[in-house]
Amino acid sequence: MPCSSISAATGGGSDNGSLRNFKLNESTFLASLMPKKEIGADRFVEDHPEYDGRGVVIAIFDTGVDPAAAGLQVTSDGKPKILDVLDCTGSGDIDTSNVVKADANGSIRGASGASLTINTSWKNPSGDWHVGCKLVYELFTNTLTSRLKKERKKKWDERNQEEIANAVKIVDEFDQKHAKVEDTDLKKTREDLQNRVDLLRKQADNYDDRGPIIDAVVWHDGEVWRVALDTQSLEDDPNCGKLAEFEPLTNYRIERKFGIFSKLDACTFVVNVYDDGNILSIVTDSSPHGTHVAGIATAFHPEEPLLNGVAPGAQLISCKIGDTRLVSMETGTGLIRALIAAVEHKCDLINMSFGEPTMLPDYGRFVDLANEVINKHRLVFISSAGNSGPALSTVGAPGGTTSSIIGVGAYVSPAMAAGAHAVVEPPSEGLEYTWSSRGPTADGDLGVCISAPGAAIAPVPTWTLQCRMLMNGTSMASPSACGGVALLISAMKAEGIPVSPYTVRKALENTCLPIGSLPEDKLTTGQGLMQVDKAYEYIKLSQNIPCVWYQVKISQSGKSTPTSRGIYLREASYCTRSTEWTVQIEPNFHEDANNLEDLVPFEECIELHSTDKAVVRAPEYLLLTHNGRSFNIVVDPSNLSSGLHYYEVYGVDCKSPWRGPLFRIPVTITKPAVVVSRPPVVTYSRMSFQPGHIERRYIEVPFGSTWVEATMRTSEFDTTRRFYVDTVQLCPLQRPIKWESAVMFSSPAAKSFAFPVVGGHTMELTVAQFWSSGIGSNEATSVDFEVAYIVFHGIDINKEEVILDGSEAPVRIDAEALLALEELAPVATLNKMRVPYRPVESKLRALPSMRDKLPSGKQILALTLTYKFKLEDGAELKPYIPLLNNRMYDTKFESQFYMIWDVNKRVHALGDVYPKSSKLPKGEYTLQLYLRHDDVQYLEKMKHLVLFMERNLEEKDVMRLNFFSQPDGPVMGNGSYNSSVLIPGKKEAIYLGPPTKDKLPKNSQPGSVLVGAISYGKVSNAGQDNGKSPSKNPASYQISYIVPPNKVEEEKGKVSSSRCTKSVSERLQEEVRDAKIKFLGTLKHGNDEEKLEWKNLLTQLKSEYPKHTPLLARILEYLLSQSDVKDKIHHNRKIIDGADEVINSIDRDELAKYFAFKSDPEDEDAENIKKKMETTRDQLAEALYQKGLAVAEIEFVSQEKASAKATTEGSEDVDASGDVPVQTPGVPPNLFEENFAELKKWVDVKSSKYGTLLVIREQRHGRLGTALKVLNDMIQEDGDPPKRKLFELKLTLVEEIGWSHLLRYEREWMHVRFPACLPLF
Repeated sequence: MPCSSISAATGGGSDNGSLRNFKLNESTFLASLMPKKEIGADRFVEDHPEYDGRGVVIAIFDTGVDPAAAGLQVTSDGKPKILDVLDCTGSGDIDTSNVVKADANGSIRGASGASLTINTSWKNPSGDWHVGCKLVYELFTNTLTSRLKKERKKKWDERNQEEIANAVKIVDEFDQKHAKVEDTDLKKTREDLQNRVDLLRKQADNYDDRGPIIDAVVWHDGEVWRVALDTQSLEDDPNCGKLAEFEPLTNYRIERKFGIFSKLDACTFVVNVYDDGNILSIVTDSSPHGTHVAGIATAFHPEEPLLNGVAPGAQLISCKIGDTRLVSMETGTGLIRALIAAVEHKCDLINMSFGEPTMLPDYGRFVDLANEVINKHRLVFISSAGNSGPALSTVGAPGGTTSSIIGVGAYVSPAMAAGAHAVVEPPSEGLEYTWSSRGPTADGDLGVCISAPGAAIAPVPTWTLQCRMLMNGTSMASPSACGGVALLISAMKAEGIPVSPYTVRKALENTCLPIGSLPEDKLTTGQGLMQVDKAYEYIKLSQNIPCVWYQVKISQSGKSTPTSRGIYLREASYCTRSTEWTVQIEPNFHEDANNLEDLVPFEECIELHSTDKAVVRAPEYLLLTHNGRSFNIVVDPSNLSSGLHYYEVYGVDCKSPWRGPLFRIPVTITKPAVVVSRPPVVTYSRMSFQPGHIERRYIEVPFGSTWVEATMRTSEFDTTRRFYVDTVQLCPLQRPIKWESAVMFSSPAAKSFAFPVVGGHTMELTVAQFWSSGIGSNEATSVDFEVAYIVFHGIDINKEEVILDGSEAPVRIDAEALLALEELAPVATLNKMRVPYRPVESKLRALPSMRDKLPSGKQILALTLTYKFKLEDGAELKPYIPLLNNRMYDTKFESQFYMIWDVNKRVHALGDVYPKSSKLPKGEYTLQLYLRHDDVQYLEKMKHLVLFMERNLEEKDVMRLNFFSQPDGPVMGNGSYNSSVLIPGKKEAIYLGPPTKDKLPKNSQPGSVLVGAISYGKVSNAGQDNGKSPSKNPASYQISYIVPPNKVEEEKGKVSSSRCTKSVSERLQEEVRDAKIKFLGTLKHGNDEEKLEWKNLLTQLKSEYPKHTPLLARILEYLLSQSDVKDKIHHNRKIIDGADEVINSIDRDELAKYFAFKSDPEDEDAENIKKKMETTRDQLAEALYQKGLAVAEIEFVSQEKASAKATTEGSEDVDASGDVPVQTPGVPPNLFEENFAELKKWVDVKSSKYGTLLVIREQRHGRLGTALKVLNDMIQEDGDPPKRKLFELKLTLVEEIGWSHLLRYEREWMHVRFPACLPLF
């Protein structure tokens, strides 16, 4: 995610450090909004005005950059600022593979179904027009969409109120005209008028704006691909936004032109065409974040130079990695495509202000490719360290965890605090922001390389309706550093100095201005605040020195694995004795290095230094050649006090000591305090806090502890104080286990917390007063931090994850309290169900686009897996893929993305590595999972990947499991267990019973897994919910139940006891007849030969069984299934005849008599007769229903023909209005009404199955309000996915009534419910 926040929050050098009595004037205020002085960038540009980033290209990996934003049009030397704008995520991709030709009038049919007029001046030698469409809200951010919805609803409400007023007026006029309504027709008319009023009012309550749709047209003009959009749906004026008036665009990098959808949204977009016109990418930003970042790095404001970015002469390309569909979350696809684009555009720098936690530092697919880009193509990669501080080991991937990437922490100066943050009184010295992530990484690397200003008021996109805004975060520090490096590279290129990321990084790290005076401050700030001018002097001195990166690999002596990049002694067992470590230093050259000229001559005499030889001892010298060298160091922390200690071993070139450290070996020791008291209580009293002050405590969590209860008390302060309270533990192959809380104290008070811990591992407790909290107050805050009562609680169990195998046997759980008396009060619930699925189809293909071709030349492959599932009722669910989920950077797989859609192709859910639950209505669904990699072997192994659909059970279906004190408890029903007190050192066994089979969810299938949580102890400050929900307990564990096979039906295999009066011969004839009819239904009738065979068999069966209702019903089904009908009147007459045959084959009097009496449900013969009679009734009702539809269709077609004829001949004879239906030759005038009356005898004509006929009847009588009400009720009651015919009928009714605003609204919704095609991945 982006490492920033949009903020107007208050919150902290000067001459890059200390500055007391700081005062602002206008110029220093403006300068503070875009900080450059802190890193020496202003001094550097003043001394070297030509080296302001000119000749440098930066790739901005972010949410997208708005080319219309302030300061992002040109560079300081007049060149285009933005060279290319790319959507690497694919969130703006449109399928334009559908090719159409223009008709004689120069019009084409758009993908949305709209008729589009082509501009006659557009060149298109082939005459091929690629068409596609997109719901415009899918291109916008949530913020912009919310603004548009608000503005559009205001206009819609105004129009709707007008229509309501008109409808109410008509009702009033009717009431005045008819004082007393007794006539049936008048009553229905009055009801119809009132229904119109009610419908409009209800529509206002149910208004849900899903946005308009835009049509896109792509063509080749003989030279380049061109794009035009039809945006009429965005405009109030029907003459605006027409396709023909659009100024065609081409790929941004060719002409560098952009468009704006409409004045209302003010949203800039660019286009790119891929795959020979078959894919159109409309690029919009997914957040203001990317434009803000670009502005910090490169903005140029000639009218106000103080607001310039750090490198106003630099150019950039925008690589959007934040997917709009995922609310700007980065995706693997976006990241890899961005790397490809950076190499293709020959960029010098990459800035990436994104990051995520990781369990494996310096590992993963993206890291591998980034290393290749850096080492082979010499790009300098700069990234944010993260905003998860102030605890240690909180740096995120990739910026804080990847060796080849420069990770940047966030610094705030007094000038920034006073100007950008507008605090009452700025801090006296610069400091790191409280939330800036800290090192070291889990494998001991420093984590943060350097620091830079972490806030700015910088340009933002035009759709925000402002020029610039304040944001803070390491996201802002990274482009500040990136801009500074752009200045260096600009100078290096101008001076002919070879550009290498190795040289640049060494210059930055060895010329930083330290922040803070303690050695351990490096874990917060890296080497310190970068200084551009000093780094440039270093680079000039180093230009003839080989470009080398010194890779450090460390392992404990005697062990080859695991290797690390630093020494991190965190656990108590390592902090009480000396340990020896083997360090391997490997000089790495760029791939184009010459063996004879660069590698063979390389030899350096290295002097090794330790910052404290009493703790860390190392050899004094080392001779280093290209093949590397190893040496041992000894770390002895045994005499250290508890707490944080930081040391370094670094190597200096004996011949050129001015170069500073060539490599550093970080040694971090967090020696924990041991809790010896029983019960275990830890108290920290009278800790004094000033703004930005941080207190860290390290505790060895006693074995057996599973949760902590803590209380924080504050005193002795006046103004409101804000604190961060964090705890962190590190466990192998896990992301850091972090608990955090931001607490506010408006007055002295106490706050309590409860959080989980892992026994036997060191816990860091960090309490920090927010950097700007309490500024202006002369009083320090006094804090007592204690674990109230019993600090460490724990119930040790023999099973962390409990699995019930589906049998009737309970699971035995042994529980023991190791620390103190604990109440054993187990609670277990099952609240989710996971159903496994295998793909029904898998497709592997090479991606055709150049944007998916790696710098190495390999083409990326895509594997698409298709899964099918069905929901019998609505549910909240998400896909769960154990192999892939919850890993973004620490995975060797490149990318994953999924979409879930219904039978209408409407996408209901989508996601990537972090799937989220979505509410899905009843119906059948398809899920496609899209996986990418360049190695076909990896993808081949995934073709049968098991995927779980995880369903959240409704509250009524959540199962609370029972505990027993005896193993036979679940079966015998005795020995129920509630709670007891555990005595330290004494184990107690309990038994967890499986859920009873009758309590299982009705849709649970054999092999499904029910999942939930189990807890064992009680939290003293948990409140009323204590013990009810184990998932809310700080120490809870997963529990699973495997659904067993279904029980064998008791009736299965039993011989039917029903009496049969028919002979064997009669029964055989019936079986043969039914088999023939069944076989008839299996025959295809696609081509003429198949149709002939079908008709021949039909004729034969009809002659044999002329009055057999099931056969006649099957014939009617066939007639209804025909789609290629030319003469609709003739076809519908055949349907009427077929329906009549079904109707006449049924003895309706006999059928009516039967349903007049109730049958005995326990009588098997009676039940069989009932089923048969119900089937007959349904066949009768279906025949009547289809007959009514056919009659209505004949009348409608006849009316259309008569209207067309009247129009042609100028006749006024045809009256298509009023209650009298159009007379149609061959159809009796009252046939529809007579048929409808008959249907009403047998079924509820308002039901969703038959209601369409009632709607048509009301429409025929001009009662459109009633017709629309009935139709809306049908749609509401219909639990299946929406049926297109019903909504098309709704459009017809709304159009007839004349509600144009509602018609437009419903047409927009048609594109949501029934999209033209599936979106692209």
